[in-house]
Amino acid sequence: MRVTTTRFAMSSAPSKKIYFASDQHFGAPTAALSFPREQKFVQWLDQIKSDAEAIFLLGDLFDFWFEYKKVVPKGFIRVLGKLAELRDQGIPIYFFVGNHDLWMNDYFETELQIPVYHNNREFTFFDHTFLIGHGDGKGPGDKGYKRMKKVFIHPISKWIFRWLHPDIGVSLAHYLSVKNKLISGEADVKFLGEDNEWLVQYAKRKLQRKHYNYLVFGHRHLPMNIEVGPNSNYINLGDWIGYFTYGVFDGQQFELKKFD
Repeated sequence: MRVTTTRFAMSSAPSKKIYFASDQHFGAPTAALSFPREQKFVQWLDQIKSDAEAIFLLGDLFDFWFEYKKVVPKGFIRVLGKLAELRDQGIPIYFFVGNHDLWMNDYFETELQIPVYHNNREFTFFDHTFLIGHGDGKGPGDKGYKRMKKVFIHPISKWIFRWLHPDIGVSLAHYLSVKNKLISGEADVKFLGEDNEWLVQYAKRKLQRKHYNYLVFGHRHLPMNIEVGPNSNYINLGDWIGYFTYGVFDGQQFELKKFD
């Protein structure tokens, strides 16, 4: 699959930074229990807006998202409003769909002027090369999920689901999404070792073809910064369920930080 490259010209201001976050899963397990996490994420967005050169959201912002032609899921007004505010202030925001919001189409693009990417994308910041994506279905193994994803993203599957009344379709999808063990479970909080971390193996394979300084993904829910080659690091951003971690690049170094 061809990966598009974008050369991003960072500001000359030394205080400007690029921020990365992933896997908020707003709406899970319930709207009420998710609300404090949404408030915390909005506080983070409000805090970083003073020095944000750009913000990258690497998927699963919502625990479920489906865009009918005239309807989008109810809720999330505070985070959507904050994203709109930052865009109105001229801060670029980039969104990569995850496995829980993979049915996102053009709502972010038309309403918020936030580009939406369904595949990995290359960026260059200050001559540092990045490969960025959500990370689901990458690397060896997980063949069951890879087959399931092909079914979910097939136009016929989306067409069938679209004919369900939103009250039925969204409720059903939310129930199934909350049951998905990708959100929680012991495997998501334990480092499995480099040989068993599929995204680590994926990053090493990508480096055999092309060098990247940073390969940045979400999906795994576990904060990781692992050297996978000479001057090359695999980054996993963690989540906003238990870790509240995010990435920041200042033009020279990439750091994982925790928002308290």
